[in-house]
Amino acid sequence: MNLAEHVLQAGTASPDRLAMSVLGLSRADRWSHARLRQAVLGTATGLLQAGLRPGQRLLMRLGNNPNFPVTYLGAIAAGIVPVPTSPMLTEAEISKIAAVIQPAMIVADKGIALPDHPAPVLSAERITGFAALPPAGFAQARPDDLAYIVFTSGTSGQPRAVCHAHRAILARQMMYQGWYGLTAQDRLLHAGAFNWTFTLGTGLMDPWTMGATALIPAEDVAPEQIPLIASRHGATILAAAPGVFRRLLRAEWKPWNGLRHGLVAGERLDPALRHAWQERTGTDLHEAMGMSECSTFISGSPARPAPDGTAGFPQPGRRIAILDDEGHELASGQPGVLAVHRSDPGLFLGYLDQPQETAARFCGDWFLTGDLAETTAEGAIRTLGRADDMMNAGGFRVSPGEVEDALAALSEAGEVAAVELPVGPGTSVIAAFWTGPATVEALRQQAETRLARYKQPREYIPLSALPRTPTGKINRRALRDAHRKDNP
Repeated sequence: MNLAEHVLQAGTASPDRLAMSVLGLSRADRWSHARLRQAVLGTATGLLQAGLRPGQRLLMRLGNNPNFPVTYLGAIAAGIVPVPTSPMLTEAEISKIAAVIQPAMIVADKGIALPDHPAPVLSAERITGFAALPPAGFAQARPDDLAYIVFTSGTSGQPRAVCHAHRAILARQMMYQGWYGLTAQDRLLHAGAFNWTFTLGTGLMDPWTMGATALIPAEDVAPEQIPLIASRHGATILAAAPGVFRRLLRAEWKPWNGLRHGLVAGERLDPALRHAWQERTGTDLHEAMGMSECSTFISGSPARPAPDGTAGFPQPGRRIAILDDEGHELASGQPGVLAVHRSDPGLFLGYLDQPQETAARFCGDWFLTGDLAETTAEGAIRTLGRADDMMNAGGFRVSPGEVEDALAALSEAGEVAAVELPVGPGTSVIAAFWTGPATVEALRQQAETRLARYKQPREYIPLSALPRTPTGKINRRALRDAHRKDNP
């Protein structure tokens, strides 16, 4: 099999049908399924002609444009392993990633930070030209062969390369009815950027796999303008992070005919936001819970909406459990660690060159997500927070250690701790606590130099000393509790 071939197969039945439209306020860039397939397979040819060989890794440093999904699928079609990364990463951050994956080549847009690595750089302009080359064939692989790598922050603050197989695309079928309610007739508008993995999967690959249409706002379209283009182009499903839906609800617009529902992921859906959307549109918001190692696996859906206060239900075909410390399955109402069975086709192959780290995430045949949860009497999953201290920044998971290491490199910072603090219903920010004589401005400049924007603290709180546990570890719970007392 080949993941890219699976994504593009449905479009061969209706090659002239609209696969994707990039929507501006006055014009749209329309891609038929035939144009998309040609661009992907032409890009596969170009990457091979540029010197890449099947199995080698391609580091992607591309902006918010169609080159991103075309390059991603083109690499997979050729048997090359793409490694998509956020363009917001700094030179220091992307250099760490390059050191881990040792890319054979880098494809990059102008103005995006490049790593300190000797791999040759292929310009985005050349990638654009590849689309017209004779199409390559699909490199065939076994379902368990490596298809792509994504990165997530480890609890130690070091980036982890998460390896996924070609079979991962088969697991996404469980989302079609378990979350989306997606049909071939849908026009799914995703409000995120092309170069966000949420958009890549939910907004592009899944509609294409179904033979449906993907709608993506152009880069200059503000969230408040999305209802205008959505109604104009007949969007039936709207997908975005919760923050985008909050902005939509603050704008003036009328619901359009044909809107079926909205999809949210990346951060927790505030029940008040869901109720406000229901009142405004007469449609529901369906949340999905997932992670880099397994994409989404729990969600509400049109067929089975999530009860208030829960993340939804295990998607059909998923095997999910709540485990105690010994790995035994718990009954409903008993809190434990949320786990996914090893047999799930969407579960990762492992962390690149980190067998011990990979093994540590398993208890027998169960992958431990690190989320605490319990099952309700009706079978829904209620989340209870993280078993570790990972933070969520606008849908991206961020390790406290990564933020702390960046700030502590400033000599006057003293001891540093980073935690996620709630600032409103369903909204939180990263906060940094420090004990040294450094000024807030110096810390901000340090963060801007060393960290991507979404990892940078929004609050800086000085302390005379950091609270610690009896074993000497930073007591992050005490930091969060003290902040709540000071800001009730």
